[in-house]
Amino acid sequence: MAISPPSDLVLDVVKAADPMEVQAAQEKLKANRAAFAATSLAENGKGFSNTVDVLDQVGQKSGLANIQNRTKTEEAPESYRKFEAMVLQNFVKSMLPNESEDVYGKGATGDIWKGMMAEQLGNVMAKGDGIGIAKQMYSEQLRRQEGKIVNASTDDHDRNTALSMIDDFQRKTFGTPTADAKTASDA
Repeated sequence: MAISPPSDLVLDVVKAADPMEVQAAQEKLKANRAAFAATSLAENGKGFSNTVDVLDQVGQKSGLANIQNRTKTEEAPESYRKFEAMVLQNFVKSMLPNESEDVYGKGATGDIWKGMMAEQLGNVMAKGDGIGIAKQMYSEQLRRQEGKIVNASTDDHDRNTALSMIDDFQRKTFGTPTADAKTASDA
């Protein structure tokens, strides 16, 4: 039976150590490995910030990044713009590549970064005129409100109540005697 002193010593130390400390050390090693992988991706030009920079450059070249150069049209309220941004976020997220672990990372963290990227792209696209979802929904809502007719019909009871309220208001304001007081003074 051959022994390997360095590995046997390491195993003996690990067996003697507290299991919680061993687990904490393993987690630190995993975190260091992940940080090293992220750093090496960034150094090779495949990191998240490099991808965002590439998107910014494409936006600058195409003129899409300058929102102020667009003409002003009918402004939709902020709630409609937020809805459009949310719809665009879902569209963008579904269009982003599924095999993007090099850019966003693996697992739940990668999904979170991918979602944040989609959210920012959706918000930027919804600024200005967006793609027209907010504007169309707002104009449709205005069109619906224009067609509404207010029911202003009253019956005799409503009319009598309103007249008595007016008489009461005039009496209190101008100090005019009520009809009952007039008949009592006439008698």
